[in-house]
Amino acid sequence: MMADEKDRMGPAMPRNNTAAGPSRRRFLDALLGSGVILWLASVFYPVTRYIIPPARSGLDVSSVEAAALEELPPGSYKIFRFGRIPGILLRLRDGTYHALSARCTHLDCTVQFRSDTEQVWCACHNGLYDVEGRNLSGPPPKPLERFEVVIKGDKIFVRRGETV
Repeated sequence: MMADEKDRMGPAMPRNNTAAGPSRRRFLDALLGSGVILWLASVFYPVTRYIIPPARSGLDVSSVEAAALEELPPGSYKIFRFGRIPGILLRLRDGTYHALSARCTHLDCTVQFRSDTEQVWCACHNGLYDVEGRNLSGPPPKPLERFEVVIKGDKIFVRRGETV
């Protein structure tokens, strides 16, 4: 019966052990291996960038014109650019001015001034600062950077001051 099966299948074909077989296998192995490596890189690169954020560069200016005197009535605020970071200029109900970094120290959200409580508030996670930049409650780990306010004529200038 074995002889009948061989006759039906035809003569046995010799195996072709040329270089095409192993090189095709090497090509597929390299293709699959590089696909896995690229997939791992696409997963771990964003995770690494999140865990280790880029270093922040310093301020590139030392003084800016933040507003004109008539722009800020008592109990109001203005967001302005201080180099590459936002700043917030506050005018309290008693007429005094304060200038702070407008970037929350928790997750870099832009803060706002609440004139009813005279506090600086971060809407991202409900962080509160006083008008001097000291953190009062919420998750912010550090106070806001303070800037010095200088009034010259009818212009309000803000320049780098001491950090609280």
